[in-house]
Amino acid sequence: MYNDYHHFKFTPSVWLVPSLLIVVIWAVFLFENIFNVDLTMFGILPRTVSGLKGILFSPFLHGDLKHIANNTLPLFILSTALIYFYRDISLKVIFFGILLSGLITWVIGRNSYHIGASSLIYVLVSFIFFKGIMSKYFRLIALSLTVVTFYGGMIWYVFPQVGNNISWEGHLGGLITGYLFARYFKTPDYVKAIQYPWEKPDFDPQDDPFMKRFDENGNFVNPPPPEEVIEEITPIEVKYFYNSNQTPKE
Repeated sequence: MYNDYHHFKFTPSVWLVPSLLIVVIWAVFLFENIFNVDLTMFGILPRTVSGLKGILFSPFLHGDLKHIANNTLPLFILSTALIYFYRDISLKVIFFGILLSGLITWVIGRNSYHIGASSLIYVLVSFIFFKGIMSKYFRLIALSLTVVTFYGGMIWYVFPQVGNNISWEGHLGGLITGYLFARYFKTPDYVKAIQYPWEKPDFDPQDDPFMKRFDENGNFVNPPPPEEVIEEITPIEVKYFYNSNQTPKE
């Protein structure tokens, strides 16, 4: 069993990695706009050899300011939560999540360039939700419910009817990837720290001094008064000798 109090720790990596992702995404976006460069050709072009490079590069490309702004905050929050609660496997989920969700998009996508970090966001939402439910641990379940509360509406964007300018294929690929990773990647068996003796697995009520204060009917019984102990005291004999011939000195 695993004590979560020694696992869920806030370290600089919790915010440094998400911040690095955001910086890279915005750096690419600013580069395109400042130098008037279009990098859309590095996106995913389904079922083409040239489009395979987009599996790796597409999450860092965005079409306009609204597109990148909508992805920035969810990506930062979800990746931060992932690293804090699933530190040991967080980087694997992010890296392989980009690859697998991109590959699914490359297979099922329309014949158009697919760009944006939304597929990775769907990976994170799906993984955090399903993994928390599968863990059956109260902290991770609470995290799952929080994610559903804030991002549950994203489920509608995995269907083809959402619009021609939205890559529902990338969203669906991210949703599938997150679920598969939740089943594949293993996490410790989290348990709450033991605070009381009766929470120990080897606790025996019959050996517990407090439980002995109850009778077979569950009634509280005062313990019998302690037996009176009489101690024998050995007398001390003091002998005093007086010398009448001793003369006091001034």
